[in-house]
Amino acid sequence: MKFLSGILLAGLFATEIVSGQNPDIKFVEFDLDNGLHVILHEDHSTPIVAVSIMYKVGSKNEDPERTGFAHFFEHLLFEGSENIERRQFDKLVTSAGGTLNANTWYDRTYYYEILPSNQLALGLYLESERLLHAKVDSVGIETQREVVKEERRLKVDNTPYGSVLEETMKRSYTVHPYQWPVFGSLDHLNAARDEEFMEFYKTFYVPENAVLSIAGDLNLEETKVLVEKYFGEIPNGGHEIPRPSEVEPQQTAEVRDIVYDNIQLPAVIQSYHVPAQGTEDYYAVSMLAQLLSQGESSRLSKSVKDDQQKALFVGAFPLDLEDPAVTIAFGIANVGVSPEDLEEAMDAEYEKVKEELIPEKEFQKLRNQIENDFISGNSRVAGIAESLANYHMYFGNANLINTEIERYMKVTREDIQRVAKKYFTKENRVVLYYLPKSAQQQPETTDINKEG
Repeated sequence: MKFLSGILLAGLFATEIVSGQNPDIKFVEFDLDNGLHVILHEDHSTPIVAVSIMYKVGSKNEDPERTGFAHFFEHLLFEGSENIERRQFDKLVTSAGGTLNANTWYDRTYYYEILPSNQLALGLYLESERLLHAKVDSVGIETQREVVKEERRLKVDNTPYGSVLEETMKRSYTVHPYQWPVFGSLDHLNAARDEEFMEFYKTFYVPENAVLSIAGDLNLEETKVLVEKYFGEIPNGGHEIPRPSEVEPQQTAEVRDIVYDNIQLPAVIQSYHVPAQGTEDYYAVSMLAQLLSQGESSRLSKSVKDDQQKALFVGAFPLDLEDPAVTIAFGIANVGVSPEDLEEAMDAEYEKVKEELIPEKEFQKLRNQIENDFISGNSRVAGIAESLANYHMYFGNANLINTEIERYMKVTREDIQRVAKKYFTKENRVVLYYLPKSAQQQPETTDINKEG
């Protein structure tokens, strides 16, 4: 969901840098009587304020027979409210010189506005309306069904390799709700009654299930008064928020499959089960993925793409998830390179990490990259607002915005080697070959069930 101000966008983001290289990010936090958690960060370096609200509801919170609701609501809640005319939500922000957006993930849904600081009250008003008075009715539901269908066609069905995450996750998880895509099922959305959408809204869009995070050019005391004005009278949901309890069993055998797609070049996808974000091993796993794939000098890129020329692109990334997650390695084969050859080359880079400690010089470069990414991620008020909300929602500790880097810096070369041996094994992974549809009539060209 994306609405951009065509006039001020470039200037707004160009000047949104927060001064200083790595200063402690100061903030205050408190709870309203209705359970809404509020975090405020004051910074006067630019006349901009980010107003954001994060709800602890993502695709994993859905009924298995009604998947796609969380993402659907990301769209539906821009329809307006009892006090905002239909489809005027974005116009109110852009006419005030701001931008707004939203996104949905497996674990949460996030909305934000970036506004001139003299429009702080507007952002608070809009988010309070979204929380209390959103239009969840048949007109908006039917409109957004078509929007979601078109988005899926654009991003998944008609995009080469667009279904990689969806196809990978449904084979990586057999029990946990991470197995279905954030987009969910269009059949489920089409079959759902208006009452089911209304019930979802009443269940998850309640103050005690949200974090309101505001960062930028604001006065703390004045903002507290405004927050109380717009959110203080919203009633508590008054019920327990349902959470999934399924635990994915340990994988004990490699899963291999073929997906035929509208593509020209084969691809190899490998999905390894890894710990949830915030756990001790998570940081070593994250650094391993960065060692292998960040930048042109990373191991996968330098060896598989540049030296061996077996891939046009190759990389690895861990999914940041609240429950045990996966790291996904993804490579697109170069012209004339078979997926077997590409897979073998990718495997070889993991084996090198298992067999040999990272050289000290390469390890220091990796640490420098991590530190730089950490600073860059919190260099804008929008990034700070989101990080503060994330850290509180997932860990109950917003100050990790200042201290989480210490967890990365505690990771040793031995830790990276250890997690490579522990998690990046064949019995702990899913391997997919993405092949052109033209190869579907010649299955003998690829032996997906090869031993090795």
